[in-house]
Amino acid sequence: MSCLIVQSDKTLLLEVDHDQAAACRRAIAPFAELERSPEHIHTYRITPLGLWNARAAGHDAEQVVDALMDYSRYPVPHALLVDVAETMSRYGRLRLENAPVHGLVLVTTDRPVLEEVIRSKRIAPMLGERIDDDTIAVHPSERGALKQALLKVGWPAEDLAGYVDGEAHPIALSDGDWHMRPYQAEAVESFWHGGSGVVVLPCGAGKTIVGAGAMAQARSTTLILVTNTVSARQWKEELLRRTTLTEDEIGEYSGAKKEIRPVTIATYQVMTTRRKGIYPHLELFDARDWGLIVYDEVHLLPAPIFRMTADLQARRRIGLTATLVREDGHEGDVFSLIGPKRYDAPWKDIEAQGYIAPADCVEVRVTLNDSERIVYATAEADVRYRLAASTERKTEVVQRLVEEHRGEPTLVIGQYIDQLDELAERLGAPVIKGETSVKERESLFAAFRAGEIDLLVVSKVANFSVDLPEASVAIQVSGSFGSRQEEAQRLGRLLRPKGDGRTARFYAVVARDTVDAEFAQHRQRFLAEQGYAYRIVDAADV
Repeated sequence: MSCLIVQSDKTLLLEVDHDQAAACRRAIAPFAELERSPEHIHTYRITPLGLWNARAAGHDAEQVVDALMDYSRYPVPHALLVDVAETMSRYGRLRLENAPVHGLVLVTTDRPVLEEVIRSKRIAPMLGERIDDDTIAVHPSERGALKQALLKVGWPAEDLAGYVDGEAHPIALSDGDWHMRPYQAEAVESFWHGGSGVVVLPCGAGKTIVGAGAMAQARSTTLILVTNTVSARQWKEELLRRTTLTEDEIGEYSGAKKEIRPVTIATYQVMTTRRKGIYPHLELFDARDWGLIVYDEVHLLPAPIFRMTADLQARRRIGLTATLVREDGHEGDVFSLIGPKRYDAPWKDIEAQGYIAPADCVEVRVTLNDSERIVYATAEADVRYRLAASTERKTEVVQRLVEEHRGEPTLVIGQYIDQLDELAERLGAPVIKGETSVKERESLFAAFRAGEIDLLVVSKVANFSVDLPEASVAIQVSGSFGSRQEEAQRLGRLLRPKGDGRTARFYAVVARDTVDAEFAQHRQRFLAEQGYAYRIVDAADV
């Protein structure tokens, strides 16, 4: 009996323990998005974006249909097969190419489609003169915006216009006592073969090394965009360790420094700083003839960077992320402006290979006392979460958990600064928050990595791109409402493999019967989709 159930609502149910499961997953991964992966049955969904991703990666409808029919336990609904074929056939009927005389042009293999899109009020202003029945000129500056608009009307263009090489610069991976892991090398190869796109790897799986590998392939000047200054400096350290680049070749462009070098690492924050309605630092995109642009944590790309990315379509671009989930639903913009997904490795697969640590996720439920419940019940809706998230009961639980794991590198994570200040005081631990200087943050993170301190209280400034491989326990007291991205990033802080092979522990302390519990359920959905099941325990049992 086969391992896959294909349903007419375009969901695919994969029986994980079946002998064919691994082969089936490889067959459907190029076109189906993993939605949930709890213990026994994994749920995938077929979406237009997923099918167009597959077409962009070189797969055709016949391969998709064959994969579904080969592994399906029951007859595949005929309507679904027709829909797959017709959806995939929409990709590539419009192509962006470089014509010898006219430069960038939009070409069609299906004239009525071109007639349809040129009559769109949104698309028409981006187009130039009609060259012939099947070809129309496009200004190079509209390349990204046009791809975005065409995706939205359901006619995604195949971009064959190529890339400029940019300014050459020698970059190679360094020789030494390390080598790229097989999946990292595969990710680099998939990106380079495709030209531009997104690599999805779990936190702790070495996305920075994939970025370095892409740079070694491009051998050109590179602009790297990261989430914060601490991350920028960690990227620099990693590049100095893993490549032939020297200190003088790598510049930092942040609130503190404005260095433009052959490899420049800039923060999203400084790039999106506005003065009198303009973004003065966006000029950095034109400061050099960049051959490669790297977007770290691409799922967090701010809107102004999206807009600038529309102008950078002639540059090779690689996006790195642990999850393509965007809370604003702009996955389509990532596809059209950065590129399609080129590589995706499930978290559990990387864990099974021993490259990231196994994790035990525990939700600890506390009950508000009677007076807190009255205050909560009579409060305005917009302050209820803060009341529930900051209950004194959580502080008591955190103290017990910290005591239980004394000696193990532990992070206490939250969103409300007054709550974190109080926890830090009760626990006798340093606190890192927005107002903590970069120098002090780096000093505390370094002390934590060196084992000089084993407990840090941190706000959401530590969510992204902060490398703390020694952390083995995280205790979350509050989060950004229902953000699945944040949950993934916070668990990711723990997933670097431990020298002694121990399991990481991720605690979420949640107030029952409140919006805190509802938000926690939403945040945890992403982890359940990745195969991390939460155990639920009562605070009294901790």
